[in-house]
Amino acid sequence: MKKTRRGGSSVKTNPESFSPALRRSVGVVMIGASLSFLDTTIINVAVRTLSVDLHAGLGAVQWVMTAYLLALAAVIPLTGWTARRYGAARLYVAALTVFTVGSVMCACSHSVEMLVVSRAIQGIGGGAIMPVGTMIWTAQSSKAQMGRVMGLIAIPIILAPTLGPTIGGLLIQYINWQAIFWLNIPFGVLGIGLALRLLPQDKEGSNAGRLDVAGLILSSTGVMGITYGLAAAGQTATALVSLVIGVVALAGFVAHALQAKQPLLDLKIYNNRLFTAAAVATFALGAANYGGMILMPLYLQTVRGEGVIVAGLLVAPTGLGALLASPFIDRYKAGITAFAGTVILAISTIPFVFLTATTPYTLLCLLMVVRGIGFGLSIIPAMTAAYLAIAPKKIADATPQLNILQRVGGAIGTTVLTVILDDRLRHYAMPAVQADGFGNTFLWVLVITISAAIPTLVLAYTERQARRRTDASKSKAASDRGH
Repeated sequence: MKKTRRGGSSVKTNPESFSPALRRSVGVVMIGASLSFLDTTIINVAVRTLSVDLHAGLGAVQWVMTAYLLALAAVIPLTGWTARRYGAARLYVAALTVFTVGSVMCACSHSVEMLVVSRAIQGIGGGAIMPVGTMIWTAQSSKAQMGRVMGLIAIPIILAPTLGPTIGGLLIQYINWQAIFWLNIPFGVLGIGLALRLLPQDKEGSNAGRLDVAGLILSSTGVMGITYGLAAAGQTATALVSLVIGVVALAGFVAHALQAKQPLLDLKIYNNRLFTAAAVATFALGAANYGGMILMPLYLQTVRGEGVIVAGLLVAPTGLGALLASPFIDRYKAGITAFAGTVILAISTIPFVFLTATTPYTLLCLLMVVRGIGFGLSIIPAMTAAYLAIAPKKIADATPQLNILQRVGGAIGTTVLTVILDDRLRHYAMPAVQADGFGNTFLWVLVITISAAIPTLVLAYTERQARRRTDASKSKAASDRGH
């Protein structure tokens, strides 16, 4: 929103409207982004059903979710180079096509092995959809529009954890587990058709350079190792080994990228202090937000005895709160907005520390609306600040890295809280005692959220310092012209 000066006062004018091309791109990419995020969570409620129908143990069925996450993590580092080489619109169409074909294969699977392979194929497409979609949006946006564009990007990110389990539960209860995947087909075909017709078909890029194969191997191994290590934490003996391999490979990638002439991802963008502060805030807020989201559905099912559908409906107010926050995402500077959102998130978490087996649902729903507002005002402005800090030509490098940071942060938060909760609930069956266990775990959510406030405060401070330097430069230039 632009500001003008009248009689010494600041007056806000109407925000810059979206161009027709940007509106088309937003509508098209929203389809694929929603499918990608929804499929990360929608299958969580189908684990027991899959185990029975496919005659497989829960350990084998767990790979249905893990395969999707690993494929998704492996492909994200490649999206920047591929978008530069073949064009973002072409890559988006290819990614959505692979995702849709993978969905058909999943729906037609008759064994757990075939389903795991199909989910991996689905994950390859799903992993590229969101980063490439973000590149398409941001390339068509001005600096003034970036906040509102990122607010739209937030919609599938926000709604997936709340709507996914509910939709999955309804489909499984009233149709079958295959319906989870058949649901993707009409939307996928529609998205492909609209993308071919409406997205600007950019030319293949000759400036992409040669593919950094060493960087691809190191980065994919690192992200996959960390993702698997976190997803399987406490379940398998190989989880720790995978985590160590992932960290070592990622460290190797950093060393390689800093000295390579044409690295897969340009890490020199972290020389920009504003981008670095925003990236760290994105990582920390991923842990604070996504980690906390897993607890309420578990509390409602474990302590209150609710079914998956009712539990999903009761956590939906989180998404409502985030949507209520969306008009305010770009009203103020991104850093101070992210800090304010984190403070709201922390304050609204305090009552959950005192959860009981009889806490009124009305109170819980109201608190979840406030938590949703904190979610919307924290994580999206942090990502917006990161994009505003860099030149447009660096977006293809920044987008995969921000996606990785957000997802790994969320995985770390989820793993830590799951381990803490499991330790609290292991020896207790009484609802009142279990409720205390959830309250104790929410205390750790509060600690993580307060910790996430630190990088957002640094982001706000860095943003303010950068603005002061810019104002000083403008004043000096005006003074020089006056002389």
